[in-house]
Amino acid sequence: MDNKIKKIALVMGGASPEREVSILSARSVYESLINMNYDIRLIDPALGSDQSDNPDDYFSNNNNKHVSKDNYVASIQSGLFADVEIAFNALHGKWGEDGTIQSLFELSSIPYTGSGVLASSISMNKAFSKVMFKHYDVPTPEWFVVDKENINLNDIDQFITKTFDYPCVVKPNDQGSAFGLSICYGVDELNEALNTASSYSSTIIVEDYISGHEITVGVFGHHCYPVLEIKPKHEFYDYTCKYTHGMSEYEVPANFPEKVLKLIQEQALKAFSAVGCKVYGRIDFRLSENMQPYCLEINTLPGLTSTSLLPKTALADGISFDELIHQIIIKSLKNK
Repeated sequence: MDNKIKKIALVMGGASPEREVSILSARSVYESLINMNYDIRLIDPALGSDQSDNPDDYFSNNNNKHVSKDNYVASIQSGLFADVEIAFNALHGKWGEDGTIQSLFELSSIPYTGSGVLASSISMNKAFSKVMFKHYDVPTPEWFVVDKENINLNDIDQFITKTFDYPCVVKPNDQGSAFGLSICYGVDELNEALNTASSYSSTIIVEDYISGHEITVGVFGHHCYPVLEIKPKHEFYDYTCKYTHGMSEYEVPANFPEKVLKLIQEQALKAFSAVGCKVYGRIDFRLSENMQPYCLEINTLPGLTSTSLLPKTALADGISFDELIHQIIIKSLKNK
């Protein structure tokens, strides 16, 4: 593919629990960039200035012992970004998807792919996102937030039964890839779920469980890709179902009435705009038994692996993986 961009920094790895997922995404993006004859420099900010010239070192995750979020500033100051035209951000989770590295890019005048600082920060915080959804009339499941330092099982149980009742979803407020997520059908499961979620975050979100369908929508600019339904082999779309071939089935376009699909896309664009997201993203929904969509969250840096959902929705719209990656780069440069 013809392009005029001199060099791209593919930023990957990182220090979040989603490091392995980022490496998987980055491998797919790297192969795509190679296919399109881009000049690429691999940079793992969690390694600071101690980077490798061997791509295998990044994709085999051999440098785990040096990984730390404390190295991010050193990586930006190392001069590795000096001759790159744009940083392709393939990080996932904390410090890569939450506005942290976006702030460092901004302060260092390094153009980067995806949404800006504020939109990234709000989107990573599920409770803040849901406040914005409600303000802009995007339906979202009822919820409340628990501080891990103030967990009172009896009080939380009473609030659940008073507000929306069981089953409910318990999850970290600022994690992705379903880390720390549980579905509770009664108080006897609540304590373990709260402990699991609190191991990933200082705040926990307890949310009404919407019985129905798992739905997601890819967004590019002001355009929605076709709606996709996820049919996981497990009870919910957990880490195994997300990243293991054969553990989920996908239907795109989803087999629902046209007016329902249109409503989901309208709500996706409204949510994307409400938080101030740019370039691309993926919006996750639950579709109730009576065909009412409920927005769960925005993914500002959705996965780009072989099993990832955004590429599947783009392909259903006639956009190949290479073309998707190319468009993300071009549109991000225009927006910065």
